[in-house]
Amino acid sequence: MAERKPRLNMDYNASAPLRPQARDAMIAALDVDANPSSTHAGGRAARALVEKSRREVGALFSGQAKQVVFTSGATEAANFVLTPDWQMGRGPLHFSRLYVAATAHPCLLSGGRFASEQIVRIGSTEHGTLDIPALEGALKAHDVKTGLPLVAVPAACNETGVIQPIEPIATLARIHGATLVIDAVQMAGRLPIDLAMSTGDYFIVSAHKIGGPRGVGALVSLSDVLMPAPLIKGGGQEKGHRAGTENTLGIVGFGAAVKAAQADMDEARWADVERQRDTFEQELKAVCPSVMIHGEVASRLPNTSFFTLPDIKAETAQIALDLEGIAVSAGSACSSGKVGPSHVLKAMGADRPEGAARVSFGPETSLDDIQTLLSSLRKLLKRNGDAKAA
Repeated sequence: MAERKPRLNMDYNASAPLRPQARDAMIAALDVDANPSSTHAGGRAARALVEKSRREVGALFSGQAKQVVFTSGATEAANFVLTPDWQMGRGPLHFSRLYVAATAHPCLLSGGRFASEQIVRIGSTEHGTLDIPALEGALKAHDVKTGLPLVAVPAACNETGVIQPIEPIATLARIHGATLVIDAVQMAGRLPIDLAMSTGDYFIVSAHKIGGPRGVGALVSLSDVLMPAPLIKGGGQEKGHRAGTENTLGIVGFGAAVKAAQADMDEARWADVERQRDTFEQELKAVCPSVMIHGEVASRLPNTSFFTLPDIKAETAQIALDLEGIAVSAGSACSSGKVGPSHVLKAMGADRPEGAARVSFGPETSLDDIQTLLSSLRKLLKRNGDAKAA
């Protein structure tokens, strides 16, 4: 029997492989089998692990994190923070409108606890960046008598990898008295989050995007005064912000993954990934000159390429590559099971009936892996009748 080749993971934006450091930390934590809210010795040991991980996750934000509230993932964190009802100290505070980027992940676009009529989508440029004049116009027109404005944008789009112009967005938010929520899921642990410039107030992060376990995330706040009303009520865990016994193992794995991811950034491993991404795109253009790479001229995550092969549906490319042992996505993993065009492409004005395929690399991706991917794409193009690929 022929030896089965290992599968290639080129879908890091959907979920990165579990890092060995996270696995080892979780295995060690299995010996601390207690509720972190208990006051006995076992509980105190579990609490120490949770708080150590809280500091590690907070370190993503240069020590400026005032609150790190652990959740079951980024979607829960989004539903937690996207609410009209907030608390400033002991007093309530009301937000009457949510202004959300049209290219955001569905967990932002759904608006959390805002009613549909309270949600305003802000459009995109053709390159995938937020339409800044449109945001400015919306905030100028906002009636503060009804409540405050809340703005939510991704730091980087999960489909295109396009990095949003956070500083001008944050400046507009400050001018108009808005609070800014940033979905940092795809950027955290891959590129530094620069808090030296004008930036967000609340950040959503997820463990499994950076090599931690699935099922754990966090809302990170740069304020210790203003916080959203709890989404999950019951006990007093997470300083009363999120009830329920903490997922100690997941949280420990999250902290270990963040620490390892920061080492990758320190060693400039993502610069190597970017060079490999650029090599892939250059060779893909040579194989298929009519390929459309979405967001190509914008600043992007170093690992992400979102492209349309004319006359080949994205789902067809995804299935063909899967049969070759290569994992890619046809858009967002959260919506890839649905039939329909990418909302990101529609927002960019590049609504392609074929859709777009997303490949996303990691620090472990090699040039040989990229050549394997290109070889499989050549086969697909050849079957589709592309003479150059033949």
